[in-house]
Amino acid sequence: MFGTVRKAFGRFRDTMRARPGAGGEERSAKESRGGKHNHNLFEAAAAYVSACAEDDQDRIDEAAGWVSPEALSFGVNELACRAVIALARERDESPRTVARTLLGLPST
Repeated sequence: MFGTVRKAFGRFRDTMRARPGAGGEERSAKESRGGKHNHNLFEAAAAYVSACAEDDQDRIDEAAGWVSPEALSFGVNELACRAVIALARERDESPRTVARTLLGLPST
């Protein structure tokens, strides 16, 4: 049984290695020109959110191209969760209260 799983995983791994942008990541312009830096989803999320906060469309587009849309969504969600937790600790409030306040919603 484990031999079958190992073979299937090996074929999957080989397929992913053969594809450009393996692992669901798209290549940025820098990488396709020979750059060596691979961005992870947290770098992409941080760059994307900070660019959105500064209303910089060029940086938004650049960061969005570093990883797949699904990975970027996961990274942005993780960043939002961590930010709300940090603010809740700083304010000595619940994460729910902080999140609702940030969105301009009434406390429940």
